[in-house]
Amino acid sequence: MAKVIQSKLAWALYLLHLLLLISIHGSTSDSISSEGFCAVNNGADCGLPSPYTKILIKGGTVVNAHHKQVADVYIEDGIILSVGPNIRVPDEDIRIIDATGKYVMPGGIDPHTHLDMEFMGTATIDDFFTGQAAALAGGTTMHIDFVIPINGNLTAGFERYKHKASKAAMDYGFHMAITKWDEDVSKDMEVMVRDHGINSFKFFMAYKGALMVNDDLLLEGLKKCKSLGALPMVHAENGDAVVEGQTRMINLGITGPEGHALSRPPVLEAEATARAIRLAAFVNTPLYVVHVMSIDAMEEIAKAKKAGQRVVGEPVVSGLVLDDSWLWHPDFTTASKYVMSPPIRELGHGEALQAALSTGTLQLVGTDHCTFNSTQKAFGLDDFRKIPNGVNGLEERMHVLWDAMVETGKINVMDYVRITSTECARIFNIYPRKGAILEGSDADIIILNPNASFEVSATSHHSRSDTNVYEGRTGRGKVEVTISRGRVVWENDALNVMPGSGKYIKMPPFSYLFDGIDKSDAAYLSSLRAPVKRASAAS
Repeated sequence: MAKVIQSKLAWALYLLHLLLLISIHGSTSDSISSEGFCAVNNGADCGLPSPYTKILIKGGTVVNAHHKQVADVYIEDGIILSVGPNIRVPDEDIRIIDATGKYVMPGGIDPHTHLDMEFMGTATIDDFFTGQAAALAGGTTMHIDFVIPINGNLTAGFERYKHKASKAAMDYGFHMAITKWDEDVSKDMEVMVRDHGINSFKFFMAYKGALMVNDDLLLEGLKKCKSLGALPMVHAENGDAVVEGQTRMINLGITGPEGHALSRPPVLEAEATARAIRLAAFVNTPLYVVHVMSIDAMEEIAKAKKAGQRVVGEPVVSGLVLDDSWLWHPDFTTASKYVMSPPIRELGHGEALQAALSTGTLQLVGTDHCTFNSTQKAFGLDDFRKIPNGVNGLEERMHVLWDAMVETGKINVMDYVRITSTECARIFNIYPRKGAILEGSDADIIILNPNASFEVSATSHHSRSDTNVYEGRTGRGKVEVTISRGRVVWENDALNVMPGSGKYIKMPPFSYLFDGIDKSDAAYLSSLRAPVKRASAAS
């Protein structure tokens, strides 16, 4: 009896604590709940995460990137304490979840998102709560967003994004964009790595006049990244040629969304990809190419990897499963929602990218989740250059990839874990804390039912956007349970999440991609056979 009373008292104290938190976050939580972003078509209260601190997942097939087994998983206080068959934990307060016949896998990690980002005269419609709510509903438990500096100032940008992320509902990390170069930027990069756990910096080779950098800046950035053990990332399109292509389309009277794809063909993505790869080889640093969208760019990466260069290629879901025919749709609202950069390519590119992903030429999958609603997209009704670039994907990635690649036999379940979670954790140096179901790992876990089906619709998704580029897509393989930091946040098609409950994850420098770089540098220096000592020239 005493134990029951003690348990009820603890529950009452927990509820009081939640009420206090809800009062602090009241305005945010209320607005989100009323708009249906926490729960769709159910009576669950928004913002009330599971009270359980001890969970036993029984009988599922536990899948890691290199091994799978039928096993139980025991979680306590947000950490995986045990993985193995027939775990026995004598505690009446434990939550037991039956996963028989289902896959128990690490939660997805999305390496490429843009939440609450100011861009092209507006801001993305999803913030750090709605975007993350969507992610959790789709089985992603961590993402890495891009901090955009303020007038080139890294510290100011970081502080702004810290404030934006104060409403986070799940774990997240930051990349940092570099948009100008001077001594202050160089010093701030050191601070970001040393003090703030940022181990990657992005350089835009497109968006001339806004974010684009030239080769001088890119070279300086590559050198600085190498010295810090930080991974340089590139958006690879030839920005000067894109402007020329845009002007050409406008002069031809092509002002609709199809002009977007026609103005930046695959050759411009391939050229920039090749240029960045060669400059990275010159500096001898690893390189990460974001949103690889074309066969042309992928082949440049394949060639570099074959030569032994350390290049990571990241396709995104939209590029893997969609084609550019939608950009020619007669309805502007429909066509404009597919505008992103680099563009979604014509039929055939996606299949080739899937093949490259299945063989390891491309290594992991992101989303480039950068959502704008139909009203924002309409800014470019008469000029495709003014359509805000970006599509959704945070909620859809895990489901669409399973159906497109596991159900079709292109990859197995372990490959699926690798490309959606583990490889990202390894590249950004947070493995095995993230990206694994191992003793001591964070309890970020999904339970996927391979026999259940899903359907994508803007009427039921958790993004604030009123459109969805995967509208009407159906498939097999559904995430039925999402556990974030040891709490059940998605179950029975209902979200239970709270603004402010997410945690910033610092990512240390010098991931495995930098192993041996010092030795190859030494080999290069010893191969120079220079300087040559020569006698003074005769007078």
